[in-house]
Formats: sequence, C-alpha cells, structure tokens
Amino acid sequence: MLLSNKVAIVTGAAGGIGRGIALKFASEGCDVIIGDLNLPGAEETLAEVKKHGVDGFALQVDVTKNNQVLGMVDKVIAKYGRIDVLVNNAGTLFDVADITKRSIAQIPEDEWDRLVEINLKGCFLCIKAVAPHMMEKKYGKIVNFSTLGAIWPPAVAPHYNAAKAGVIGLTYDVAAELGPYGITVNVILPGPIRSTFYKNIMGHMTKEEQEARYAGMCALAPLQRCGTPEDIAGAALFLASDLSSYVTAVQLLVSGGMPVTARL
Repeated sequence: MLLSNKVAIVTGAAGGIGRGIALKFASEGCDVIIGDLNLPGAEETLAEVKKHGVDGFALQVDVTKNNQVLGMVDKVIAKYGRIDVLVNNAGTLFDVADITKRSIAQIPEDEWDRLVEINLKGCFLCIKAVAPHMMEKKYGKIVNFSTLGAIWPPAVAPHYNAAKAGVIGLTYDVAAELGPYGITVNVILPGPIRSTFYKNIMGHMTKEEQEARYAGMCALAPLQRCGTPEDIAGAALFLASDLSSYVTAVQLLVSGGMPVTARL
C-alpha cells in the first residue's frame, strides 16, 4: 500500500484521467477528496473510491474561484487535519470542436481568458491554498498536469498550450520554494489519452471518425497506441508516493514516446 493512511485532493476527478487517479490512489490505501464542477460525476467517482475500503468525500468546486478552493481545503483540514497529496488535474479545452481549423487571429479574447484561468490560475489557487498546511507538516506531494502540447503542439491551441506551459514554469518555481519543507512538486505531460477530455473536440464526429482520429494520433507514438487514464494514474502514483522522495521539479512525459521519437 504505497499511500496507506495518506489524504489526497484530486481536482477534476469526476471522470477521465482524474477518476483513474482517484481510483488508483484508493487502491493503494489513500483517502481521496474529489473536487469537480460536475458534482454528480464526482459522487460517482467517490462511490467507486469507497469500494476500496477507504474514506473521502466529493464536493462541487470551481478551481478558478479562490473562495471555493479555500472552502475545499478547509473542509479537508477540518476532517483529516492534513493534506498529504494534491493533484491539480482540473483543466479543459471546452467547446472548441473546430480547434484544428482556426488561426490564432480567430481566437476570441474571452476564450483565451477562460482557458488560461481554468488551466493555469486554478492550479495556482490550489497550490496557494494547500501549501501552508504542507509546510506546517514539512511533508507534501504536489502533482500538476500540463500537456505534451505545451512543448510539442499538435494543433492550433495557443491559449490552452500556453496555459499548460505556464503550469510547467509554476512547477519549477514552487518546487524550488517548497523543497526545503520536504515537499516535492512535479508535473505530468500526457500525450494522446483516450478519455473524456476529447469529448468536446470529437463529440461532433461519428464513431468511425473518432476512431480514425485516435488512430492518427496514436500512430505517432513508438508504442503504437493511445494511452489510458490508468497509464497516467500509474505515473501519478509514483509522484504521489515515497517512491519519488528524491524527485522534484521534474516534467514527466507519459506519451508513448512522443515527441522525441515521433515520425511525422
């Protein structure tokens, strides 16, 4: 049990990668708090988490709202007295089904602001709220989420990719500050993962068109397949456990070998 008696917050865990991480942590003995805008989905994840015999709770939270983030953290501290792990998974590429067909000149300013707010500011607010409690205990594991697109953009999404690149920079900075307190801060860069993330991008496609899109993405990876939420969850478990006690300020690509070995 790599996370026995640990307490973790996983944002954006109502489905997809976040749910995969929550279930993996639960299987390793961790109590899991699921924070998501989608409360019914978060409660479904919690029900699966509790099947592993651990504790936790679900709550609706918008990670771009500081009062809601603080409220989430206060509830965790009130119940458990500590937060051992924070996984900043919440993020989106909402309502941009035509993303591959647009130029930066066509991106509305409000769309830029909203994507940067969710994908970067939300990460900042969660770290800001959790850090004092981890510093007090002189222990903590923070796992942030960026994307392969932050360093190797597969399509025109400068707002999303720029925000996720900002998460990498934030990771380095916070790792330097919190290291002396025994807190590690790392970031995962997923490649193409078959998850609910793509529902906004490919939801308008037929099933056959979706499978063709997945096949095209996966063909670039030396492992010749798309990843799964479980693939990401394994990497997150490593960074959240004491297996990685001397690993901090690292960006971990979970991408099937892309981009260095990709053949376009």
